[in-house]
Amino acid sequence: MAACRRVQRLLLLMFICGWIGSAHGGKSDTENAAENAERGKNGAGEGKAAAPDGASSVRRSGGWKLAEEAACREDVSRICPKHAWNNNLAVLECLQDRKDETEIAADCNHLLWNYKFNLTTDPKFESVAVEVCKTTISGIKECAAEERGKGYLVSCLVDHRTNISEYQCNQYITKMTSIVFSDYRLICGFMDKCKDDINKLHCGSVNTGDKDIHSQGEVIACLEKGLVSEAEEQPAITIKEDCKKSIMRVAELSSDDFHLDRHLYFACREDRERYCENTPAGEGKVYKCLFNHKFEESMSDKCKDALSTRQKLIAQDYKVSYSLAKACKPDLRKYRCNMDTAMPRAREAKLSYLLLCLEAAVHRGQTVSGECQGEMLDYRRMLMEDYSLSPEIVLHCRGEIDTHCSGLHHKGRTLHCLMRVSRDKGILEGHCQKALQTLIQETDPGADYRIDRALNEACESVIQTACKHIRNGDPMILSCLMEHLYTDKMVEDCEHRLLELQYFISRDWKLDPILYKKCQNDASRICHTHGWNETSEFMPPGAVFSCLYRHAYRTEMQGRRGSSETSDVSSDERSNLSRDCKTEVQRILHQRALDVKLDPELQQRCMTDLGKWCSEKTEAGQELECLQDHLDELVTSCRDVVGNLTELESEDIQIEALLIRACEPVIQSYCHEVADNQIDTGDLMECLVANKHQKEMNEKCTVGVTHFQLIQMKDFRFSYKFKMACKEDVLKLCPNIKKK
Repeated sequence: MAACRRVQRLLLLMFICGWIGSAHGGKSDTENAAENAERGKNGAGEGKAAAPDGASSVRRSGGWKLAEEAACREDVSRICPKHAWNNNLAVLECLQDRKDETEIAADCNHLLWNYKFNLTTDPKFESVAVEVCKTTISGIKECAAEERGKGYLVSCLVDHRTNISEYQCNQYITKMTSIVFSDYRLICGFMDKCKDDINKLHCGSVNTGDKDIHSQGEVIACLEKGLVSEAEEQPAITIKEDCKKSIMRVAELSSDDFHLDRHLYFACREDRERYCENTPAGEGKVYKCLFNHKFEESMSDKCKDALSTRQKLIAQDYKVSYSLAKACKPDLRKYRCNMDTAMPRAREAKLSYLLLCLEAAVHRGQTVSGECQGEMLDYRRMLMEDYSLSPEIVLHCRGEIDTHCSGLHHKGRTLHCLMRVSRDKGILEGHCQKALQTLIQETDPGADYRIDRALNEACESVIQTACKHIRNGDPMILSCLMEHLYTDKMVEDCEHRLLELQYFISRDWKLDPILYKKCQNDASRICHTHGWNETSEFMPPGAVFSCLYRHAYRTEMQGRRGSSETSDVSSDERSNLSRDCKTEVQRILHQRALDVKLDPELQQRCMTDLGKWCSEKTEAGQELECLQDHLDELVTSCRDVVGNLTELESEDIQIEALLIRACEPVIQSYCHEVADNQIDTGDLMECLVANKHQKEMNEKCTVGVTHFQLIQMKDFRFSYKFKMACKEDVLKLCPNIKKK
């Protein structure tokens, strides 16, 4: 441990010597100390650092130089610009950052390693660090408290380098960090904590004498992949806890500058030049730029793979993203998102936990900074684009992916394929479906459709025509798309992506942000809901919305079946659903009537009957009509929910959106006054029946109106006006009779 701590002092010296020499044109006492360490002493020089293996023992008046060593002379002259030859640090950086196809001699590689490692034995280096960073050290209490003479001070400065404002100190730490990260064996504690895992996972040799002594990037990349595989519960992958912490710490310390992630730097060097040439290094900007281009056809596979590994590490610990951690730090503290002492630190650090905590604050109407929300938007989109970044989905959806969704990896297509499979199965009980539901809550695409790239691309033309009056990114765009479902403006690909997403949104009322905003107080008071990011395992999908819509109509509990969920609510509370909430509940009901799969309660209770009676009814709206036609044959639980929905239609026929569209000409000519009423009470259907033989009445409208008239004959509750006029007499004289 002490040996790796001492490495930091090497880098200090290398920077200071180069800086002083270039600034003053001569040598200082510090530089002379460096020469002694670099050259090594003769046998009598006890206590001095050994000379780098393979280095010449000839003393030169100008000081020892890497470029003049026989082992590296040819490589330096071939690869490095001439103006860098007199600066050992510049030569080292040049050789470390060479292109993959540019090889250097094994003896030179070995010399470079020893040059970096042997300098750590000189005790003068830490004293130089104290001089350069005097003000900084006094301002960072952790570093000021470090024991002197063991190299710990410089390691502390690396950890706190983002807080360094002192120019000379910042320059030295920046240079030092780039060298430390050039070889995993120079990172403090890394060798001690990860040696066993490196060997166990066959990530590379840990012996300093091996031929390829600059393999830090590949070794750490191998460990990172092992860490990701363990998170996905792949067999035979277990990494020691101390090594896990070291891997994540290295990833965090390299989060601001992509040069420090050596594997990614080399894997993506050409892609960086192609896509992010004008993006400056630092503050994680190059990472973000490359993430945005990950699915470009011309992006190299090795770069895609390196980027995905880093994204998976961010999913495990948000601090691996410099920009996200920096932008959201004040908000995380403000809303106590990382202060839950009852929660394991590993879970608290997860990207999903951060997103849920801050999204909950936004949905409560609290303020989250625009910079933080922008970062959250980027990472929500990232999770929706690539399913492999969510270990729960990789773990629990393997079978579905292999069977139904292979080869659709990019741009969110795999996720939408999994959504379609879940929608077709009609259940939300398996681990895969639950993992998908959790991801939809974490990414919250209902709040901004642009998060869902597959939906965004599929529906772009519809949005530009049918929804162009709505601000870009507004949550009402999804509602607008639903209103145009099965119309001439809708395109098939958009229809599929929209229904796949809405299937999951319909199963958690919180995922419709407009509904949640208008109804959260009513839901808390009447339906006993929890906070936005809290989910009750005892509440089935769709239960909260069912509770809300039963309270949205004045006749709730007046003959309605299957309403035991609200039997403990007083009559005063039942009659007190706010006007804004009622409006949103009606909007959702109108949209969900377009597809029975958007009604979780109906689909769950009627799955058997849908297969038995309605398997051939595949067009929009036909399944519900089929269930109504077979009302007497349905199982009790299905009959109750279909009866409840039909009873609601009698009170508000506009729930039957497809019928209203078909009858638009008649409504405009004869029924526009009652259609404009906020509360229907059955007047609109009565008007349509009265004008059924008008010339404006088309076949589709006639069939729909006639069907509803026939359904009304099945149960007195299905005629709103009859029910309201006769309910007391029916209950008094016919207590055991349900049908007319």
